[in-house]
Amino acid sequence: MNADDILVTEKVSKRFDGRIALNEASLAVKRGSITGVIGPNGSGKSTLFNIIAGTLTPNSGRVYIEGQEVTGSSAADICRRGVGRTFQISRLFAEMTVMENLVAVAHGMDDRAAVKRARELLEFLEITAIADKWGSELSYGQRKLVEMARALMLKPSIMLLDEPFAGINPRLQNRIVEHLKALCARGLTVFFIDHEMRIVLQECDLVYVLAEGNVIASGAPESVRNDPKVLDAYF
Repeated sequence: MNADDILVTEKVSKRFDGRIALNEASLAVKRGSITGVIGPNGSGKSTLFNIIAGTLTPNSGRVYIEGQEVTGSSAADICRRGVGRTFQISRLFAEMTVMENLVAVAHGMDDRAAVKRARELLEFLEITAIADKWGSELSYGQRKLVEMARALMLKPSIMLLDEPFAGINPRLQNRIVEHLKALCARGLTVFFIDHEMRIVLQECDLVYVLAEGNVIASGAPESVRNDPKVLDAYF
């Protein structure tokens, strides 16, 4: 394990009713990097994220955050260790305002500090104008940005983003990329799943490719793109 690695999985496997969802998946995410995971539907990407985030327990293998083993830890404990997460399907509270959605997750902060943090994030993500909108009123793209703000409320050291670019227009995709790059410049690590190959190939420092639960390739975007195993499984 390298000292620069903020997240490591070692031979992580998961089965569901005998079906192999992940098969000894090993990967390492370097501190301050933008690292992507790609693969066909059903390749094990979401299962991998759920195991890292503590919402699933692997059948075997180990997960380390900041060099400490966290295998089988609860989602709350993983969050306390500095892991933020967004979801493919929005989990915002529909009957709360955007500001209330952010303040609601600010565990350990008093109200004044939580509101201050929320305002800073809304300004950073350029969505201050929707602070008083109900969750149910938001567009799909706005929900993506608010989910990101909510995950950032507790100042995580690594963000797990589940398809942050899916279903939104290229202009908003580019805005999100710029925000993520700015966060990385401040020390955040970004680890994301997505099918948006334009962004994966342009912006990632490192890419992992999953197919049928196996890590079939990893490396710089260009090398992964030209890997025969990847071309066969994905393209």
